[in-house]
Amino acid sequence: MKRLIRLAVVAALSVGWQAAAVPAHASAGATSNANAASSSCALGNGVQHVINIVFDNTHFTRDNPNVPSDLEQMPALLNFLKGNGTLLTNEHTPIIAHTATDILTSLTGVYGDQMGVPISNSFRYYLPSKKTSVGVSFAYWTAPLYDPTSAAGTDTTFNMLTAQGKNAPAPWVPFTRAGCNVGGVSTANIELENTNIDIPTVFGSTSPEAAEVAASDPNTGQPGVGDFVGIAIHCAHGNVMCASSSHARPDLLPDEPGGYTGYQGLFGHKYVAPAISGVTAMDGTAINAFPGFDQMPANNTLGYVAQMQEHGVPVTYGYISDAHAAHLPFTDANPWGPGEANYVKQLKSYDQAFAAFFARLAKDGINRSNSVFVFTADEGDHLIASPPTPASCDGVNVPCTYNPIGEVSGNLKGLVGSQTTATTNFTVHSDSAPNVYINGNPDQTSSDARGLERAAGTITATNPYTNVNERVDNFLADQAEMKLMHMQTADPKRNPTFTMFAKPDYFLFAGAPNCSSPCISINPAFNWNHGDIAPEINTTWLGIVGPDVRNLGATGDVWTDHSDIRPTLMALTGLRDDYAHQGRPIAEVMTESSQGSNQLAAVYKQINAPVGQLSLDSIRFATRAMLSNSAGDQTYINADATIAGWNARRDALAAQMIALLDSTAPGAGQHNESQKASLIAQGRQLLAQVHAAAS
Repeated sequence: MKRLIRLAVVAALSVGWQAAAVPAHASAGATSNANAASSSCALGNGVQHVINIVFDNTHFTRDNPNVPSDLEQMPALLNFLKGNGTLLTNEHTPIIAHTATDILTSLTGVYGDQMGVPISNSFRYYLPSKKTSVGVSFAYWTAPLYDPTSAAGTDTTFNMLTAQGKNAPAPWVPFTRAGCNVGGVSTANIELENTNIDIPTVFGSTSPEAAEVAASDPNTGQPGVGDFVGIAIHCAHGNVMCASSSHARPDLLPDEPGGYTGYQGLFGHKYVAPAISGVTAMDGTAINAFPGFDQMPANNTLGYVAQMQEHGVPVTYGYISDAHAAHLPFTDANPWGPGEANYVKQLKSYDQAFAAFFARLAKDGINRSNSVFVFTADEGDHLIASPPTPASCDGVNVPCTYNPIGEVSGNLKGLVGSQTTATTNFTVHSDSAPNVYINGNPDQTSSDARGLERAAGTITATNPYTNVNERVDNFLADQAEMKLMHMQTADPKRNPTFTMFAKPDYFLFAGAPNCSSPCISINPAFNWNHGDIAPEINTTWLGIVGPDVRNLGATGDVWTDHSDIRPTLMALTGLRDDYAHQGRPIAEVMTESSQGSNQLAAVYKQINAPVGQLSLDSIRFATRAMLSNSAGDQTYINADATIAGWNARRDALAAQMIALLDSTAPGAGQHNESQKASLIAQGRQLLAQVHAAAS
């Protein structure tokens, strides 16, 4: 999904293209600059450079069996990963599977309950009136909750929030402490994400930057957005890149474990570009301002990353926009289905950008022997479309078309109002997995909460693609189940009453409380759904290349999720975080691993991951209990107590397991094989118990 497309209220976040054609980039002096940066950057294992890139909704598996997948149509990247390292094809998302939550999990190694963003790219939160307003997940690391409406300032807790209510530790810190500058290119929350809350947070409300933003076009946000949003460099202590700039700002992290003082950063293209000798896209086009979060195809992102790497920024994080939606110069109004002509053309341009990128890095001496490369996609997607025409199209030789195409848009309030007797007033964070907030924020056992949960679990719709009348939901999760799935934060005002995981064809919103206007329709503006619990959404891929990384090619033998990316990167670079991860280093792809630890890791992931076996079984159990209506509601009450017990046992076991698995965080302990065997047995026993209860 485009990062901001469903947040129309945040108009200032959308920016246009600002570029002009120039001769192809020449990297004169780039190699010496890159080497100079590496000499002051003290990483372990012979690593001198780190390139960590996340795609939006880019797929390894085929969405149409006849059409090559996204990665198959980018052989420059696919062959680089398979030929030089390991491509893990059994990688998974957290819950809820959306861009913000997924990227932030990969950056931190913890799920939303530990870093504050477990819902989506946006969410709702309770006001003092116990009604709700909108919060936006994309905001700079130290910004408070970002509400772009008139209710702004009601909740001033950090957007990035630990379970203890502090500002979450920042991902660049171990690198800058090691003497490495860290670049952010359109990557969630490590650079400015908006001009409303982030400008005063970083520059100050009376700064020249704030004045420029105030004078910018109110419709486009230009030039302020293009100058200050989307690009940043966090400098090592005393590094000349920031020390020599009059525009560097203090890199403030108020709650960073171990303290973080005296560091500086450059924020925005306006200040970063001069520090790295300008920026060109991979095709040689000059980039004169940040193009916008939804205009970051491979050509743009890789241009920024390469330029940073060549000019003293040896650690770079980048985000690449999804390939199935139009990015300039394409101007199609709606996303494409697999094999449509412009989809194939855009993937070809991505492949060309990667071919040029790897060739350029090779000339710079940046390669698998001295650099860690991490590539992944935030989440998968569920395609909502009719069968393709012609049926045998492959996209590459014969283009595909789809008609109709588009998600099944459903008015949840109208369906509840027209099909059930529930009259509870509620708001919804619209989604394929909508979060429901009941006005008044009642207790979980209240008649309002329980009546609406039962109603939401019984509504039906006729799917316009199949003409089958079906229940709209697959699963329901109340607060006990959401806690088990790592979906609750330290800010209780952000916690929904419950979450409804719909069938993945559906996108649900809160409209009129009736179906006078059709409650079900096809919306062609969106044809790729995620957020739900479904294999094609929750399964993605992870590619790792570098020193100490085994060359296993593509493999689905190891079950991983996004929380494992951070500790793996720390292990490969010889660094440590000052907080406990919920993921673990993926030892199976490293040159040294033990069978006992690998077995322990496999059980650990299944009990602790949001889409591991324990969560998937417990949500079935929770759904059945939430639909129950026994005397005194005892079935539901007992089930919630059972889930809370599972959660407590899981948390205790997981803490012991991760202490043995993760050497890159505090609390790592010595262990023996009998200790691992005992924990494995206890984990399997818990999995079996929950599975039996769900059956």
